[in-house]
Amino acid sequence: MTKHVLPELGYAYNALEPKIDARTMELHHTKHHQTYVDKLNAALEKYPELFNTPLEDLLKNLEAVPEDIRTAVRNHGGGHHNHSFFWPLLKINNGAVPSGALAEAIERNFESFENFKDQFSQAALNNFGSGWTWLVKNMSGALHIVSTPNQDSPLSSGLSPLLGLDLWEHAYYLNYQNKRADYIAAFWEIVNWDQVDKLFIK
Repeated sequence: MTKHVLPELGYAYNALEPKIDARTMELHHTKHHQTYVDKLNAALEKYPELFNTPLEDLLKNLEAVPEDIRTAVRNHGGGHHNHSFFWPLLKINNGAVPSGALAEAIERNFESFENFKDQFSQAALNNFGSGWTWLVKNMSGALHIVSTPNQDSPLSSGLSPLLGLDLWEHAYYLNYQNKRADYIAAFWEIVNWDQVDKLFIK
């Protein structure tokens, strides 16, 4: 039986400054993400055989998760998976944009990269309360922008996430306070498009 563990961030807490400050990253990673890991493990203790099931599979098939822990797996398993997915998406990109097949798919589905950015930013701005906004690929390969509440995962709706933006206030409030639009604008300067491309061609 292998319990879930907090993944390494992969870079220093100050690596995204000034877009995201070191203190926010440290709290987000060591406190918020760690809490999702701890509460997921606590829920799975009742059904230890589920530690052997990949978290992605649990989220893709929540109906198969025992009902008494289903909400915990949805919330805390979703939180763990979403954050593990999120950290590698971030790096100072010095104005980089998508290229190759990913760029072509974005243009095919959204007419242009700028149009995609505008639609994604607007969806994130309109995402009420705490949640995430995503670029996802559906089973036929088409790209869509979707928003999810709380820590819900697109995996639970049969979608493959390619890019996600954490819109919980703990992700940005120390630096941006209530200015979510400024945080969303800054996000485009720290997207690791190489990672998005890897997910797209996977």
